[in-house]
Amino acid sequence: MDRPSDKILILDFGSQYSQLIVRKIRELGVFSYIKPFNTPIDEILGDNPNGIIFSGGPASVYSIDSPKVDERIFDINLPILGICYGLQLIVQHFGGDIDRSAQREFGRAELQVSFDNDLPATLKLKRQAGLFKDVSNNSIVWMSHSDKVVSLPKDFSVIASTLNSDFAAVWNKKEKIFGLQFHPEVNHTTEGKKILQNFVVDICKCNRTWQPKNFIENTITEIKEKVGSDKVVCALSGGVDSTVSAVLVHEAIGDNLTCIHIDNGLMRKDESKNVVKFFQENLHSRLPHRYECGGQVKLRFVDASKIFLERLKGFEDPEDKRKIIGNTFIDVIEEEVSNLDDVKFLVQGTLYPDVIESVSVKGPSSVIKTHHNVGGLPERMKLTLIEPLRELFKDEVRLIGKELGISEEFLNRHPFPGPGLGVRILGEIDEVKLEILREADFIFINELNNFGIYHNVWQAFAVLLPVKSVGVMGDERTYENTIVLRAVTSTDGMTADWAKLDQDFLQHVSNRIVNEVRGVNRVVYDITSKPPATIEWE
Repeated sequence: MDRPSDKILILDFGSQYSQLIVRKIRELGVFSYIKPFNTPIDEILGDNPNGIIFSGGPASVYSIDSPKVDERIFDINLPILGICYGLQLIVQHFGGDIDRSAQREFGRAELQVSFDNDLPATLKLKRQAGLFKDVSNNSIVWMSHSDKVVSLPKDFSVIASTLNSDFAAVWNKKEKIFGLQFHPEVNHTTEGKKILQNFVVDICKCNRTWQPKNFIENTITEIKEKVGSDKVVCALSGGVDSTVSAVLVHEAIGDNLTCIHIDNGLMRKDESKNVVKFFQENLHSRLPHRYECGGQVKLRFVDASKIFLERLKGFEDPEDKRKIIGNTFIDVIEEEVSNLDDVKFLVQGTLYPDVIESVSVKGPSSVIKTHHNVGGLPERMKLTLIEPLRELFKDEVRLIGKELGISEEFLNRHPFPGPGLGVRILGEIDEVKLEILREADFIFINELNNFGIYHNVWQAFAVLLPVKSVGVMGDERTYENTIVLRAVTSTDGMTADWAKLDQDFLQHVSNRIVNEVRGVNRVVYDITSKPPATIEWE
């Protein structure tokens, strides 16, 4: 996907909040994206961003292995905003001092915005440098740091402070460089979005043109140019991401697209049957086809459950399972493609969180998990990938889908991972475990709908643990499996909180699962947020 002409680059130093910076800026109508802190300067210049933001991070600038940028970045005359660690890195680079504090400052603080005393009296109400334009004094900001600035370099001045941080915000007017000790991207900073808007729109001069309609039109044009008259297949899981991808590509190339739905044996109860039914009965005939190509979308169904389960036999490690599923997926796709003529491209519904979590954007930091459609793809794959949603978050995909005419009922379905139940059965996978999990998961989702709370949570599912425990059923001792119920609230899946479901509801679901699913005698509810946990268990 070609990026919009106006954009903001976030260099990631390992902050848990980096993705929030991206989201907040996109919500302003400006495209933003993440790259590692050590991205070469030539690559940065090639992207031609309007401005750069240094994220926070867990390191100390004084550590031997602390992350550093290519110092030439300070000579390219682009506005730079450093947040937390990013501020400290800027100050250190220009010759200021950082205090290696023993104690961390974490939580809310009141921001005191400074005035420029050199301004005429009639202009003193204008906040210095424009970063705090329309930001009130005593605004609440969120601190999360150990080290802090204790002296500024030459040409830098203070533009805001807090009770514990004399240098809560600084500015080098000559170089258009700014720094914030606090985090404007988190919701706890009450006017953080306004601060980011001042930087992105007023200082970096970005036009606010990032919106679904423009994305669709630009992507359709790009796909046409890339594909030409060649044939394309789309791996259609039936989820929101792959479906929106399929419709988007079909609007670009029409009959040259063939969708393939593969039952990998790891689907939820009746999932493949329902996907095919929905696609044939709803998606084909009811779309308005607002752009160029209308008509039927071609769909092929493949039952490959046996080969997936055979290859997964004996494997317990989640990374192994993801890669086996990814490799097998491509094998099956390529087998199907061999029966078609002149297919050159494969469409996948890869999203930005998949990329972020699969590829270390933090330099030396570790990958969170390999997504089967990112890190799990074999290098020998013969097809060229088209991933039209690769730089979008889930809520942005739903907006795209709505603009394309896909029903909101479908678009608001909970996310379902590509590896399916393969990453919801901890340990080795077999048919017995799959049947247990399918039934438990079906009951949970069914009751969420029955109680009218399905759309109150972002994602909900059951997990089968490799743990058995003693129980008593019908006056007899049992030694059976444990099911975990997981439900979270979120916007994009990058961060999430556990859903506070009613205890009576959970008791009802637990009773149904234990009574109806043979092989389960214990149900527990996961109350861990992301971070520190991930949403999925594997």
